[in-house]
Amino acid sequence: MNRQAYPKYKPSGIEWLGEIPSHWEAKRLKYLSSVNDDVLPETTDSDFELLYVDISSVDADKGITTKEPMTFESAPSRARRKVHHGDVIVSTVRTYLRAIAPVVNPEQNLIVSTGFAIVRPKNEMDSQFAAYALRAPYFVDAVVANSVGVSYPAINASEMMCLTIVIPSLHEQHAIATFLDRETMRIDALVAKKQRQIELLQEKRAALISHAVTKGLDPNAKMKNSGIEWLGEIPEHWDIAPLRGVLAERGEYNTGPKTTNILSVIKDVGVINYDEREASGNKKSDDVEQYKIIHKGDIVLNRMNVIIGSVGIAHESGAASIEYYVLHAKNGSICTDYYGHIFCSRAFQTNLSRLGSGILGHRQRIPFEILRMERLPRPPYEEQCRISEYLDHERFVDDNLILNVHKSIRILQEYRTSLISAAVTGKIDVRKEVS
Repeated sequence: MNRQAYPKYKPSGIEWLGEIPSHWEAKRLKYLSSVNDDVLPETTDSDFELLYVDISSVDADKGITTKEPMTFESAPSRARRKVHHGDVIVSTVRTYLRAIAPVVNPEQNLIVSTGFAIVRPKNEMDSQFAAYALRAPYFVDAVVANSVGVSYPAINASEMMCLTIVIPSLHEQHAIATFLDRETMRIDALVAKKQRQIELLQEKRAALISHAVTKGLDPNAKMKNSGIEWLGEIPEHWDIAPLRGVLAERGEYNTGPKTTNILSVIKDVGVINYDEREASGNKKSDDVEQYKIIHKGDIVLNRMNVIIGSVGIAHESGAASIEYYVLHAKNGSICTDYYGHIFCSRAFQTNLSRLGSGILGHRQRIPFEILRMERLPRPPYEEQCRISEYLDHERFVDDNLILNVHKSIRILQEYRTSLISAAVTGKIDVRKEVS
């Protein structure tokens, strides 16, 4: 839907913002709000129970996503900022994460990190409008641009309060906020539906894998009891073999080094080049000579995350961290891809959870000497290959569907951002759209 612009504009005085409606004003944030008004005192009772929000608990679009319960005594020293309804929390550390969120009807014991600046609108600024304005790209970009530091960029709260935002009258601010509440709710509902489509496709894939690797592709095949709880019945002509009978651990290391092509494994994605992962903030070791060599076609699995699906087949040679097991077929009668699919089976992953050791359920290290004893189905080689080819084809189809849904989600999210930006900077006039 094309929306009209305002009838008259004037220079904003902000280089990257350009013009604003002629009746709007550009003001420094400190004249429109206060910052960090309330703190939890050091004299707080050690048994006081609080809900803590850290930088990682805030999503740029979803707002506050998690609140961690803890006592004051066990809380980190940065758990000190008190918040009220209508506040906006703005991350002043790692500002590139854009962790900014409105505070809506908070619990009385909600406490946020000192890594946030708590912006509290004064009489001239509507709190709902502030929630959108402080997440607008022009303001966030200004926060990031004025941050200091490379690996841990930060901005002082007082410096942030000197940044300029643009505002209309209170009445118009409220109209813009009402419009954006309505429109973002519609967009978010569409995104939620599409995310559910992805979940259903992933559930369908998981069920397909589990059935194919344990029951085969012939619905009329005679079955027998495998004697293995997670496996149940298998085709009568299949055998059972321990993992050590079909797969061997590769014991080759990257001394030299032999390769600079570093690989990694991502849950539900498989083996990727590490450069793709490093972009998300992960760092590889400086000593890659201690890494394990991977050959094309090897099964690579994270020994701490294998029970949640961090496994894949290598499509290129390279090396990976010692936290990975690298497995290869023991002989020519083994289809490595088939066994890679077994590791992706939810039934097998659930079975593996009983073998792990560790505090976190999803990060339980499984020793290889135990893993190698696990009994697995062993269909005839030709059938292993057919099952693998079938699952690869189905995955290709599903991946394309999922990719298209992800693209549509990204388009919706970009539209959401641009709509907010246009409304809070006066590029579009939405007053007539709010009754």
